[in-house]
Amino acid sequence: MSTEMEEKPRKPRRKPRTFTPEFKAEAVRLVVEEGKTASQVARDLDLTHSCLCGWIRQSKTDAGKGPPGALTTAERERLRQLEKENRVLRMERDILSKATAFFAKGNA
Repeated sequence: MSTEMEEKPRKPRRKPRTFTPEFKAEAVRLVVEEGKTASQVARDLDLTHSCLCGWIRQSKTDAGKGPPGALTTAERERLRQLEKENRVLRMERDILSKATAFFAKGNA
């Protein structure tokens, strides 16, 4: 008997996939409106259960039925845009600050 733990061969990781909003909406509709289980729909569409449940949860939030404080898809997108704009503005501010210091040092 070996005291070393034998490792099971791992499944190769699946490449990340992207799905259209229409595909996501149809998957959610199958669960919410047609009453199919999330597990069955996930198997049928070759999705992970957790991925489909996330889409369902986001769909409920977008419909105003999510937990308090949860962001809708539109709010998430707006937040992403504002964060990007904030990064650009900080970078511009830092560049101007360094340029100001450079020229102030040159005139002294």
